[in-house]
Amino acid sequence: MKKYAVYKSETGYYYNEYHDTLDSLKGTKFENIIDESQLPVVTTGQGGYFHFTPNDYMFDRIVECDGCPLTVEEMFFKNQETFKLGWMSPEGDTYSCNYTNHTKAAVMLCDKFYPGEEYPERALGKAGWLKIIDSWDGTQREHGQFVYSLTGKITKRQADRLFDLGLYNNEEVSKMIADCEDTW
Repeated sequence: MKKYAVYKSETGYYYNEYHDTLDSLKGTKFENIIDESQLPVVTTGQGGYFHFTPNDYMFDRIVECDGCPLTVEEMFFKNQETFKLGWMSPEGDTYSCNYTNHTKAAVMLCDKFYPGEEYPERALGKAGWLKIIDSWDGTQREHGQFVYSLTGKITKRQADRLFDLGLYNNEEVSKMIADCEDTW
């Protein structure tokens, strides 16, 4: 069983492996790098580590388990009031992520809703999910939101949710709505 340090961000929780004994580091690339004086540590998925401190303002809790310590809804807040970027299901449910985590969110969403699919982002798109991404191109003063549909279609529930989010009048959304109104 592994231990994980769970942290909270604006769009969901995330976790890193937590090690408070040298035995827990056995079999990892850190077993000959980290010594007793450095414990406890948290190892990142990018090959790094840092000293663990419970006073970190983003630290939430320690979890001990086999497998993933968080659900998809915990990692990517579902129907968050402050939703900006992420994925939207055909039913209009949103899953928040920051501008770099769409692929990670897609993998977890696909594992939950479409297990066994080889290409998670494509599988979500083919199933009618919308990808809401940052539209900033480096020249604008502010970031915006762009709504992408692999099929070019949206459901009535998605249109209603996009209205609630203030994205109803985005150029691409207006076009998708016009193209789909006959099928609602």
